[in-house]
Amino acid sequence: MDIDKGLKEHYNSQIVPDLQETFQYKNIHEIPKLIKISINRGLGEASQNSKTLEKSIQELTIITGQKPIITKSKKAIAGFKIRENVPVGVSVTLRKDYMFAFLERIIHLVLPRIRDFRGISKKYFDGRGNYTFGLQDQLVFPEISYDEIDKMRGINISIITSAKTDQESFALLKKLGMPFSDGDKFTN
Repeated sequence: MDIDKGLKEHYNSQIVPDLQETFQYKNIHEIPKLIKISINRGLGEASQNSKTLEKSIQELTIITGQKPIITKSKKAIAGFKIRENVPVGVSVTLRKDYMFAFLERIIHLVLPRIRDFRGISKKYFDGRGNYTFGLQDQLVFPEISYDEIDKMRGINISIITSAKTDQESFALLKKLGMPFSDGDKFTN
């Protein structure tokens, strides 16, 4: 991939023809594409501490460039000390240009900053062409400085595609530059 071109232009010019040739699609609308990327963070202790919620909102806003929504509990669960309608997490959904820019940053900036990184696992496809992985702390993002955080908190990133199978989604993400581990072949 050319560094000069963005990920979206690379997808349209190189990846679409490659996927069409590889999977023998008869219609251009069958070619898998990225639909959205969801970034989530669960906050168990946020129901007791409002500063934790504010800090997570601030961090996700810096990381994604979009203000997250607050997810609230639907019912009370006494075992987890959760009451009904209490904040339990924050979530951001990225689409179109924001999605491509975020994915490009994940591939080229964030994942290489992880200590002892040997690639992401192929195990986390959901059977319908979507891929979800987690990051254990927010310090892998260059926008977050060590002095600004109060506690290490992870995030979950879900990449939703229009692919019908995991093999198609794996081929799409591999061509986009996702650094998968254990060789290049997808085994389910």
